[in-house]
Parts: sequence; C-alpha cells; structure tokens
Amino acid sequence: MEEEHIILTLPDGKTLEFPSGTTSREVAESIGPGLAKAALTGELNGIPVDLYAPLTGSGEFRIHTFDSDTGRDVFWHSGAHLLAHAVKRVFPEARLAIGPAVEEGFYYDIEFDEPISSDDFERIEAEMAVIVKEDFRVTRLSMSVEEAKAFFAGQGEIYKVRILEDLQADEEVDLDEEGAVSLYRQDDWTDLCRGPHVPSTGYLKAFKVMRLAGAYWRGDQRNEQLQRIYGIAYPKKSQLEEHLVRLEEARKRDHRKIGREMDLFSFQEEAPGMAFWHPRGMILFNGVISYIRGKLDERDYHEIFTPLIMNADLWKRSGHWEHYRENMYYTTIDEADFAVKPMNCPGACLVYRSDLRSYRDLPYKVAEMGVVHRHELSGVLHGLTRVRSFIQDDAHLYCTPDQIREQVIDTVEMVREVYADFGFDDYHVELSTRPEKFVGTLEMWEKAESDLEAALEHTGLDYVVNEGDGAFYGPKIDFHFRDCLGRSWQLGTIQVDYSMPERFDLEYVGSDGERHRPIMIHRAIFGSIERFIAILTEHYAGDFPLWIAPRQVVVIPIGESFRSYASEVAARLKKAGLRVEVDERDEKVGYKIREGETGRVPYMIVVGQKETDSGTISVRRRKEGDLGEMPLDRFLEIVEEEGYNTP
Repeated sequence: MEEEHIILTLPDGKTLEFPSGTTSREVAESIGPGLAKAALTGELNGIPVDLYAPLTGSGEFRIHTFDSDTGRDVFWHSGAHLLAHAVKRVFPEARLAIGPAVEEGFYYDIEFDEPISSDDFERIEAEMAVIVKEDFRVTRLSMSVEEAKAFFAGQGEIYKVRILEDLQADEEVDLDEEGAVSLYRQDDWTDLCRGPHVPSTGYLKAFKVMRLAGAYWRGDQRNEQLQRIYGIAYPKKSQLEEHLVRLEEARKRDHRKIGREMDLFSFQEEAPGMAFWHPRGMILFNGVISYIRGKLDERDYHEIFTPLIMNADLWKRSGHWEHYRENMYYTTIDEADFAVKPMNCPGACLVYRSDLRSYRDLPYKVAEMGVVHRHELSGVLHGLTRVRSFIQDDAHLYCTPDQIREQVIDTVEMVREVYADFGFDDYHVELSTRPEKFVGTLEMWEKAESDLEAALEHTGLDYVVNEGDGAFYGPKIDFHFRDCLGRSWQLGTIQVDYSMPERFDLEYVGSDGERHRPIMIHRAIFGSIERFIAILTEHYAGDFPLWIAPRQVVVIPIGESFRSYASEVAARLKKAGLRVEVDERDEKVGYKIREGETGRVPYMIVVGQKETDSGTISVRRRKEGDLGEMPLDRFLEIVEEEGYNTP
C-alpha cells in the first residue's frame, strides 16, 4: 500500500512533499541546517505544533524561531515551565496556578505556605540551571479531564483541578469525545498546558528570575492571594545580557524617577493611582493639550465637556453597567444610583442626540478632553502608565456610511502629523477585523473593513491585518509606537462603532427626508494624556524637544548684584515667548548648573560682571556644555532655529 504524503506550502509559496508523520524538525532540516538549529516550533494552518509532533495533514506551514513572535512566546512559555519546575523542587509544598508568556518574558502565579522574597531567587535560579543542564526532553501527554483532575488532586495542585473544573463547565470549550486535555512533562514534573513547547529544557540556556508581585487567583481580589514570579529567558547569554542592559537603561529613564527630578508630578496616599501635577508638570501637561487643540481647530472639530457623574440608566444603556461595572466608581444622589464615568463616549452621544441632525451636519466631529476614572487594582498601578484617573484626548465622529473612508483618511493623516511633531517615527499599524461575535450586518462590516483598508492604502502606511481581532461593535486601526529602547506602546486608535448609535437611538435626516442611523467613529491619538507624557518622558529620558520642555531657559546670576540684569534678560526672553526662570537662590553657580542639568533644563544662561557690562549672556546647552558668550539676539536666533515655540 502506497504511503500517504502531505503537501506543505511555505511562506514564500514553495511547496514541499513529505510522508505523513514527518515532524516539523525534519521539515526544517530539509530546508537547511541553520533553520533546523534555530527552530523552536512548527505551525500548520495557523496552529503552532511541537517540533517533534508528527504532521498528518497538508496546508500552509512555517517554522518559528526566537526571532518570530510565536517562537518567542513558545520559548518564554517554556521558561515559565522551567521556573515552576525549579520552584517545586525548592518549595515542594508550593501550589501552582498559571504561567503564561508575556510581552517581556513570563511569569508564574504560585501559592506558598510562607511568602518568598527576592532573597530566594538565587536558590530558584540554581535549580533552574540544574534542570537546563540535564536537558530533559519535554513531552506531551493526553488525559481525560477526569484523569487529569485525579492526577493533580493527588499532587495537591488545587488550582490545576479548578482550571479543569472550569473547562468542564464551559460549554464553549471544544474538548474531544473523551474530554481529553494536554499535559507537558519534563523529568518527574508535569504541568497542565495546551503547548506547544521547546523540545527540551536545554534550549533555555540563558535565564533570570526578575521580580515578585502580588496576584489574586483569577484576578479577583476576593480570591486567594498568590505570588507572581517574573522571569526572562533567551537562547544565548549575550541576548540576556543585552536585555539586562536595556532594563538598566529603562530604570534610568523611568518616568517616575525623572518626574521627581524635574518636579513634574507626584502620587499621594490620599488618592492612590491619581497624579498630583506640580506647576512645571502642568506646563508640560497643558502644552500637550494646547498642541492637540490646535490640530482639532485645523480640522473643524467641536470641543465639548460632559459631566463627571451620570446616572446608572445611562451606563446600562451604553452597556458599561453590564460589561464594565467592576471597574467603575459609584455614588448615590437623591436615592438614585450614579456612576463616575470611565469613558467619554456615552456623554458624546447625548450631545449628538440633543438636536435633530441633518445629513448636511455630518460629519459631526466632537472632541473632549474628558476626565475619566477606572477602578484599577492596586497591584497593577504604575506611575502615569496605569492610573485610576486620567484625561483622554477622545473624539467621536458621527457620519454617514459613505463618509467613513474620507474621515478615516483624515484621522490617519492627523495621527501621522502628531507623531512626527513629537519625534515618534518608529511605529506600526494594525487593522483588526470582524470577530466571531459582532453587532450589525455582514454588509456593514464588509464596507467598514473595506473603508479602513482603503484609507490605509491611500496613506501609504504599511500595516498588518489581525483577522477576527476587532471589537464586537466594529473594526479598528491601532498604532503601536516603538520607543528608543525598542519597547512597544499602543497609542492611537480609530474604531468604527455600530452599537452605540443603536443603543442611544441616534438619527439624522437624510437627503431623502427619512431618518437614518449614523456611524460613530471613536478616535484617540494620545489615548491617556498621562500615559502619553510617561511614554514621552521615557523616550527622551526627560530631555524633551525644546518646544515642549517645561523650562526652556534658566537664567543664573553669579551674585546678588547681577539679579537685576538677570531679570532684564529673562523679561526679554519671556517677551519672545520662551519659558524662563531666574534662579536667585543664594547657592553657588556650580550647584545651580548641576541642578539645572538634573532638572533637564535645555539652556542655562549665566550672567555676571562681564555680561552685564557688555550686554551679553553666557550660554550653556544641556549635554553640550558651554556655548560661549553672545548677544541676546544671537541666542534668540539659535532657539528660533531649534524651534522653541512650534514643533
């Protein structure tokens, strides 16, 4: 009987034929020894498979290495297993919960009889090294849910048993006829896992346990308190060392540290997760908002402001009461339930609905610098990047179906202009399409997706399509910025929404005299102003472009007798539009200069007897040092060329 064969189509379109049962590893070897050495997992028809698992079907095939997102996730997920295996050797009584790969490595949530500390990292890493050196084969097992429950119950792994019970209760989980689940074993340790994983523990050559954090089982603070252990792993030691260098640089750039040094903002116990902006921080904050308001004016947006607290009926209508209630704050007024707004969109819908709109009024574009509050768990709060109160640069565009494309094109161009002005030139774009569960008709979705795609094509931007990753209410475009350390941040978003106009019964009168439903486009460019400033701060390490720097110039008189001239210099600079301070403290000039450097002041002007007599100034540029003595007009030419008042 002739042996069955499979046909594999590679990413470049080339097809290869193999006997059924060939492994991904063997396919990689047939392509080349370099690929075989770097291979971590295969992928057949979009489903990752273990490197040594037999391939029994034809289709689109690729090999993943650490250089791909999928390969990196597999590697880091295997790192989580390595960490858990070592923890169980060091702390046999520990009970394992979950351990996924994340953007920067992996973590494992674990319950200990007695909490561990960072002092235990060395012991855990030593055991991880032993497991890597032994190079245990990682093998996949299959058990029925009942068998797996009995297996983990016998080991005291109560959280694994709960996961299996949840699988049994979830009708949407597609188990096979025997209700089988997969487990992965390395040496004498076995974990419940869908996989895939690297072939053996020896692949995980370079690793480090990074930090500890608190976590609740299933993310619910009513459940057991666990400890989350974070780690990182790389195929090569040099890659790990590079990562640690990046982390050290990130620590130097931490916006919380720089915020203190520049006296921009603080956080107080009286309002956890809510920033207190200091005078210099407000200059930066208002500068960002003033800038974006200028862009709104150029594009004929109408700015609105809606109440901070609105009654429960509004949030029930919008769907937030049902889907977002745990993240909202509540109060009672006149025996009625009210909520502090977590988002601005419902308020914008009420503004639209306040008058009957005509097709001639569309697109109706409203923007709001709205204050929103979200109840984030204390364990996830992080400086300005994760807060409980913040301002969004929201806008909502109400338009006809035929206007979607032109409005998206204009919004994309606006995003590009803004990012260019702030020096954000390394970003990528993602287009997310219809998910399995959606509102609206297929025709509406197809048109909206086509419009978004055409808009991106029109702008010439490269983008990737995330099939099925759109919101339930419509497709979207997301902008992901990569900072100077290579970290990715999601900033701008453009979302088409069919649900909200329906929920709020929004209408416009068409050219036919009939009532029609408008399409709603949500868009944000910065997202959260607070988070954007945090990203901006870390990207530039506080050395902001001159036009946005909170303090552009500090004038330093070298003695009390020169304060009058220093004030004259400052007055002329202020009249020219510069943000200037005079440092009149009774401190040494060297101390003031060092403090100015720490405070990231772009320019410092020193004046003494020589400058006063000649009517000149001595200029220092941060990081460049002394620029020498010059007339004030020459200095104004220098900052004008640098662009001190416009991007």
